[in-house]
Amino acid sequence: MNNRFTNWSDVRVFLAVVRNGSTLAASKTLGMAQPTVARRIEALEHTLGLTLFDRDTRGFKATEAAMALLVSAEAVELNANAMAESAASLRKSSGKAIRITSVPEVFSEGFAAILSDFTEQHPDISFDFLATPETLDLAKGEADVAIRYTNEVTDPTLIARKVSQAQITLYASDSYIKKHGHPNLPEDFADHKFVLMSNGMSKLRAFLTDRITPDQLVMECDTYQGVVTAVMSGFGIGPMGVGLASASNTLQVCLEPMEEFSMFTWLITTPEAHKRPEVRTFTKYFAPRYAAMLRKQREDREAENAAKT
Repeated sequence: MNNRFTNWSDVRVFLAVVRNGSTLAASKTLGMAQPTVARRIEALEHTLGLTLFDRDTRGFKATEAAMALLVSAEAVELNANAMAESAASLRKSSGKAIRITSVPEVFSEGFAAILSDFTEQHPDISFDFLATPETLDLAKGEADVAIRYTNEVTDPTLIARKVSQAQITLYASDSYIKKHGHPNLPEDFADHKFVLMSNGMSKLRAFLTDRITPDQLVMECDTYQGVVTAVMSGFGIGPMGVGLASASNTLQVCLEPMEEFSMFTWLITTPEAHKRPEVRTFTKYFAPRYAAMLRKQREDREAENAAKT
């Protein structure tokens, strides 16, 4: 007879039957079918060459042999639980936080609400937020996930998911137009000053720089929010999202929106980061909810503008 004990999970079954007094009660504790519990006990008895339980109509009664093995079985249980706890602790300590990068204005109240809901469901996943106007290099491992506003993602090695689309065009403040007049056509740009982002909005930038001289570009901002502030302060004409600008009573459109100037919101990661289960879980959860948030914001602005007219 082969009495070498190899199936450590049978210890759990053995202890459950001892503690509950029957295979039926043990099956409920273990979440296992009662016939399976009975077969596991029979297999354990066969392996050990011992009768562990006396069977009768009242259930399973532990024999002297079973009681003699009880201390050793509980020691195995204790060590197994300790191993599971140690493994969980190691997973938590060795797991890296997901590093998310974007421009500072992305980390808004709505963004925080989505992350709060996510972390309630996945408390073991943590984050580092890299709020910067600079474009961090994902391929070099400077971040794991990026939320970017751009016409297109040109690096074919990146995994990019298009989340939202927004129209962009040129606006000027009432104070600017009062001083410099209102350009009605691109041909009128020669007499005006402009503000642009130092990076991004490449198609609109190319369109504009083909029609103005370098000295007309009076300011370049690192962030989109910087452009918005400069335009609203009257420094010059600059690009803004149609949704945001149309909600203002102090801005006037200087160029009809064109499809090719649309800006897309992208959720971007690298293949290496995407291999991490927590990154895949996060991006799958986040993308549709962030898209819904942006869509609702746009709809709310449109409804507000319609109410004003």
